[in-house]
Amino acid sequence: MPSAIRFDAAERLSDLRGYGETPPDPRWPDGARMALSLVLNIEEGSERHIDDGDSASEHLNTDMVCEPIPGQRNLNLESHYEYGSRVGVWRLLDLFRDRGLPITAFAVGQALERVPQIGHRLVADGHEIAAHGWRWIDYRDMKPEEEAEHIAKTIQTIAKFTGAPPAGWYTGRVSAQTRKLVLERGGFLYDSDAYNDDLPYWIEHGGGRHLVLPYAFDTNDMRFAAAPGFVSGRDWCDYLIDSFDQLWSDGARRPGMMSVGLHCRLAGRPGRLRALARFLDHVAKHEGVWIARRVDIAHHWHKHHAPVAEPVTA
Repeated sequence: MPSAIRFDAAERLSDLRGYGETPPDPRWPDGARMALSLVLNIEEGSERHIDDGDSASEHLNTDMVCEPIPGQRNLNLESHYEYGSRVGVWRLLDLFRDRGLPITAFAVGQALERVPQIGHRLVADGHEIAAHGWRWIDYRDMKPEEEAEHIAKTIQTIAKFTGAPPAGWYTGRVSAQTRKLVLERGGFLYDSDAYNDDLPYWIEHGGGRHLVLPYAFDTNDMRFAAAPGFVSGRDWCDYLIDSFDQLWSDGARRPGMMSVGLHCRLAGRPGRLRALARFLDHVAKHEGVWIARRVDIAHHWHKHHAPVAEPVTA
């Protein structure tokens, strides 16, 4: 059984081996050949910023290539992020609403607090709001107690919108203790801080077992902001279609799961939205595709693939 909490070499080997040649049949609803998870990251307004106490301006994950500016704001890059919350998010949510597609939002707590209209719209349209940390920052060097406070604040914010704590967690730029802190907090159905499989899997920890729903970067629009990456919407659409077609073909024998990661400031741009729409048109031509929120995939796995308790020996 794979484990992402590594204490010794044996656990590392488990991560490398995974399900091996015999992955389980996920038994997706209605005999679907594959599950498709559309994920919209809500991050704008939570990135690094001098006014939020950060030592330098944000410089990552936009169409603008630049270096961080120590001690100063980067007004140009801020404007790229602002496009996501001002325009891009609404263009994307309209697309999903028009097509009746359920999505999961990886929502950063501070971003929701600053533009609450986004959270209200996600709830109104029946989407899942999963937790994506309190800030869209790198948590590697943060003290555990401070990161735990961020986790608690994120849960509290999402609960204000949905009436319940989030079922899923995804930090993205994790620390060595992120998953440990999430497990200690408890109450999560799953987390997605892994990229190592096409199916969910269980990990063991001191309090029992925990479900991981792997995410993906190869199909993620963040590759428009990275090198090597996508240049045109057609590049991205072609890659999404190829990935989908292979997983759909695999599904005849080994059904799997595909994740498509989206960002309001990237996929929300007109040319990329048109590419995303073409991909969704392609998906719609195929039978046997379960388009689902990640919480629904997690519930399915808990119901149909709950780990069998090991017998107690005297």
